Amino acid sequence: MPNFFILIIFICFNMHANIISPIPQSMPTDEKKVALGKLLFNDTRLSVDNTISCASCHLLNEGGDDNKSVSTGVNGLKGELNSPTVFNSVFNFKQFWDGRADNLKEQALGPILNPIEMGNNFDTLIVKLEKTEYLNIFNNIYLDGITQDNIVDAISEYEKTLITPNSDFDMYLKGDTNAITQVQKEGYAIFKEKGCISCHHGINIGANLYSKLGVIIDPSISHLGMTNKDKEEKFKVPSLRNVAKTAPYLHNGSIKTLNETVKTISLYQLGRELKDDEIYKIVKFLESLNGKIKEERK
Repeated sequence: MPNFFILIIFICFNMHANIISPIPQSMPTDEKKVALGKLLFNDTRLSVDNTISCASCHLLNEGGDDNKSVSTGVNGLKGELNSPTVFNSVFNFKQFWDGRADNLKEQALGPILNPIEMGNNFDTLIVKLEKTEYLNIFNNIYLDGITQDNIVDAISEYEKTLITPNSDFDMYLKGDTNAITQVQKEGYAIFKEKGCISCHHGINIGANLYSKLGVIIDPSISHLGMTNKDKEEKFKVPSLRNVAKTAPYLHNGSIKTLNETVKTISLYQLGRELKDDEIYKIVKFLESLNGKIKEERK
């Protein structure tokens, strides 16, 4: 019972923030850095054995993730966490599931250095890149040429462009009442009524606060593939932008479908057991959050 009152207070306190904003059409960026960052993002030479690039785990012709429970890095090593989408990550209040990076530049450091992702170090990487076409490109953009800071600066500048505006729901928010179906409108109403919006709001419809899994009801560890450590941890609430394209779900990729995720999260986070038709309508609403990926990104 105490948990229930905590939830009610949380929802009421945050009602002023429970607004969903449309994605802007573009972000201010430096075109030369963006072009360089795109090259680096897709270059497997950033990894120690030339096999893994940023694009290996963030497929831009899909949902900006790799649709695997956990990703595969160098030497076939498996990570422990599901790869979040790179799309709209510029709007996240923190980066990574645990929020250990404050911004995209800090985030870009992680995979390059992680021994089970790219497994590299910047001393080695810089020497490698200085022997390639990158030397002239960096020198034409940065006064100090190829450095650790400049590498992640270029990658993060490119990632700022990876936004997905003009979803059907965004067009609805902008005044086109016919942009989403009646079922999707009903799903949005249920999404708000049941309290989903207390954590999933703002421009990214999430990704702006932390929460532990099991606010109201303790999750079944076996069902979700969780450990006791997971049960106690707080994770960044994920963005729901393009969520219909980013299965599997949760921090460990343990839930395969969006229907099951809506059912599970509603129960554990809100203490609400949704009816099948309510789940159906919420999922249809979530499908309206798929943004328009520009042709040049494909």
